[in-house]
Amino acid sequence: MSNNTNTTNRATETINSAAQMEARMTELESRLAFQDDALQALDDVLVTQQREVERLQLQMVALLKRQEEQSSQSDIEQDESPPPHY
Repeated sequence: MSNNTNTTNRATETINSAAQMEARMTELESRLAFQDDALQALDDVLVTQQREVERLQLQMVALLKRQEEQSSQSDIEQDESPPPHY
């Protein structure tokens, strides 16, 4: 009888172990799916931010060019203005 009980206990332990392993696998698969979704969302945000940075850099270059042109025009106008004693 003791031998039969040991066999039953081992079978129960094996079933429990298999069920625990299956539960762990399901939990890991769920975590992996969540991490994949989170990674994709972060990647999308990164792409959007990179495009915004590039757009802002182009705007900055255009504004600097415009400022230099206005500064040059201001210098030319100052050179052509009559002396202060007029």
